[in-house]
Amino acid sequence: MKRIPETIIAVILAMLLMTIMPAQVFADSMPEYISEVKVFYDNVDGAEGYTILCDANGNPVDLNQNAGGGWGSKGEKAVYLGYKTTTDAKDAITDLALMNMKGGYSVEDYKALMDTQLHSQIIPFVESFLSAIREYRENYASSNPGNKQRADYVHDMLNKLTDDDCGGAGLGDLLLNKTKYEMGIDAYNKLSPADKEKTSPYEMSNKVYDALSENERNEHADILTIIAQSNGKATLLIETLLVRASDTNDSNWLERFAGLTYDDMIEMTGYVPTDAERELSKLYDDDANEIMEKRDDFRNVLLNYDKDVETLENFDEDEISSALEAIDSLTEKTPKDEADRILDEYSQAQEKLSGFTKSLRRVALHDLLDEQTYGDSTMLEFFTRESAEVYDDITSVYPLVAAFSAGQRAGLEFVSLEELFMICFTDPEGYNDDSVDALEAISVYTGVDRAIYDEGGVALTSDSLRKDAAAAVTVNDDGKLSNLSIAMMVVSGVTFGGILVSVGTIMGSTYRYNRLFDIGHNVMCGAENISRLRSFSGFTEFYRSGGTIDKFIDNYYETVVARNAVCTRLAIGFTVAFVIFSAITVVLTWQDMKEYYKVDFTPIPNYMVDEKDIVSYNSKGEMIVLKNQSAYYKAVECNRTANAEFYGVLGTKADMNGDVGKQWLALYSNKNELGQPILAGSLTAVVGSTDIPSGYTTGIHMFGSDAAFNLN
Repeated sequence: MKRIPETIIAVILAMLLMTIMPAQVFADSMPEYISEVKVFYDNVDGAEGYTILCDANGNPVDLNQNAGGGWGSKGEKAVYLGYKTTTDAKDAITDLALMNMKGGYSVEDYKALMDTQLHSQIIPFVESFLSAIREYRENYASSNPGNKQRADYVHDMLNKLTDDDCGGAGLGDLLLNKTKYEMGIDAYNKLSPADKEKTSPYEMSNKVYDALSENERNEHADILTIIAQSNGKATLLIETLLVRASDTNDSNWLERFAGLTYDDMIEMTGYVPTDAERELSKLYDDDANEIMEKRDDFRNVLLNYDKDVETLENFDEDEISSALEAIDSLTEKTPKDEADRILDEYSQAQEKLSGFTKSLRRVALHDLLDEQTYGDSTMLEFFTRESAEVYDDITSVYPLVAAFSAGQRAGLEFVSLEELFMICFTDPEGYNDDSVDALEAISVYTGVDRAIYDEGGVALTSDSLRKDAAAAVTVNDDGKLSNLSIAMMVVSGVTFGGILVSVGTIMGSTYRYNRLFDIGHNVMCGAENISRLRSFSGFTEFYRSGGTIDKFIDNYYETVVARNAVCTRLAIGFTVAFVIFSAITVVLTWQDMKEYYKVDFTPIPNYMVDEKDIVSYNSKGEMIVLKNQSAYYKAVECNRTANAEFYGVLGTKADMNGDVGKQWLALYSNKNELGQPILAGSLTAVVGSTDIPSGYTTGIHMFGSDAAFNLN
């Protein structure tokens, strides 16, 4: 079989490795975006390096105005927002969202989701992909020169990817040893059937790994963690390289495929045709359908031959070299216009070089397939057939699947058909170790905030969680006061009523006596008729029995004095009781209000992620977790000190209620490469209004809502 003479493989894989590294950013008079926010309590002392959000007059805006007040509350606390800026749009915050302490999130649900992902996605994939790792090891120790050369090259490339958890060792060396999970499988296989019922290879791997010394652990990679947590591009490169290093046969898969037909496979089973078809379907149908999902893309590559040839003919090597070398002349003193031109030409040159490399290998691939026979036609004709024709007889794809090694079949999910062909067509010179030496080593976790994988540090929110939380909220102001406080208020009211009755009785009795005295005096002076005295109780009987007016008045006076004396004592008693009960009521009410405003804060999660942003569904309708780091919102920090009341629970994570509310209100920031960077000049606070300023479409919002949230 012919080979592609150009060392294309080195260029392609080297370019893929470099995409993992952070890009250098050149900035001059570019827009300023918000790169970081921080909350400051009470004052803005110590906010050096931060710009504080101010009003139109340049005064810092308190985002917690008039909040936290009230009898028995903790008092008001000002909350200010500071921010830093950047000219790098990729480092800009794209969203700011809020979550209440009782707003609808769950740390437990997130852990359960990650456990489900581990057991339903990561472990099954690794179990399948271990075949590629084992073939890499076998080829690395092989006496077959071609297989050995491929494995050596892949080893050196993998060593450019380092594992922080193993002391920075390269994956090329690490994967020559059994991984942590494989050690667990070995230990599991040694168990009795009864003991196997009680555990799993994953649980055994943790037990075996924990028993190792630190030096021993550094020799065995945790392949589950690498696949789950590494940079997405690093993961793809690891998988691609290992597939390249797989296949321990003396022939390659394309040579095996060229001499294999479906009829041959039927005959090789030794079964009658109907049974053979059924068995072959079980073995190859899933992988055949995986290939069909990639086939249209590969077919289009082959049909794009004329355009690829045109790209090669129009490639100007001198122009590209000049543009790529010019980047080294850039300095801080380079004029902006010239720097912009050099950067623009550099970007275009990279794009043209990438296009040239891609077209080069595709033209070579097309020509080689056109020369390779398969059945009664050529490989090119086989792979450019209409997909509908292939779907009508998918068994024609079975020989292709059967030609792959176990490691190659394990890589069908993420390796393109084009890449699989390049494995066969690459000249041995393409695996030149010298091309690897110039590459810098880089951690597989570069650019990954691994804190999102810390247990208990991430909370999951969702529409259902937020809905349940909202339904659980009740407004019950009566609940602020205890039954004892309410009872004391009633008793205080009764004693106060006693005071009013006593004083009212004294005043009424005194008034009636004075009226009696005035009437009696006027009667005795002849000014009024005696009939006016008959309105006083007992006067008529007393007068008819011979009693005098003076005597009646004297007797009435003695009665009033006696009655008032009793009422005076009652009034004094009720007053003393009222004062005592009122004091007790005030104290109890104060305590109740203090208790009402007292809150047992729960920890603020380090990260918040919405379920809808990290889950999807595969073709079988099964929920799968997406590797989407940019979906995670990170809690904003504040200047809370270690001696603050709630530092032990909240740490330095910001509460927009200033630690004085009935629950915390945490602010989270997000940097999503697909989101719109927030311009520093666009950050505005509105005081005394719930309206969004003219020209604005959004604001700081609650999770699950796009509406701007009133922080007061």
